Amino acid sequence: MSTLDTAGPAAASIATLWWAMLAGSAVLTLLVTALLAMAFIRRPRKVPGTSLWIGWLGVAMPSAILMLLLGFALGLGEQTIARPSTKTVTVEATAHQWYWHFRQPGATSAIETQNVLHIPAGRPVDVRISASDVIHSFWVPRLAGKMDAIPGHVNVLRIEASRPGEFEGQCAEFCGLDHTNHRFRVIAHDEAGWATFQLGERP
Repeated sequence: MSTLDTAGPAAASIATLWWAMLAGSAVLTLLVTALLAMAFIRRPRKVPGTSLWIGWLGVAMPSAILMLLLGFALGLGEQTIARPSTKTVTVEATAHQWYWHFRQPGATSAIETQNVLHIPAGRPVDVRISASDVIHSFWVPRLAGKMDAIPGHVNVLRIEASRPGEFEGQCAEFCGLDHTNHRFRVIAHDEAGWATFQLGERP
């Protein structure tokens, strides 16, 4: 469930942003700590003017760091937007208290599963997320960010697994007394396994 142990491009972008924000906050923390330390040191004979302390160190430098982080975040966010692709697989995910229902096209008919989402590895998957009762939240930390499941509304989240494997998912919005058990699995298949699943068989 670690957001830093990524297994897909969207999750990797989120982890990169996390590290960048950590670095930026570390720089600002060091600046504030240095200024605090200087306040306890004997005052110099010539006291710097307010333009240095307030203008440059208090406004300009933090603003520059925050603007760099904002630009970096917007650039990474642009990469995670779901764009049309001929390789995209579309899955309908409906949240209930307290299970997930998944429906997607198969080779001969629609395939429905409960609490287990099957996807092909190495291909983008658009998950159309909704809810049947209250607000839930779809989250597979190693594959992508969170997306709310709202009754009467459909949100689309693009996920992708870089390699075959199993990944844990959960509801990230308190949705009732059994919220803690509102979990599901994502199984990413290789090409042969995906073809078998599409025929309605379990690999």
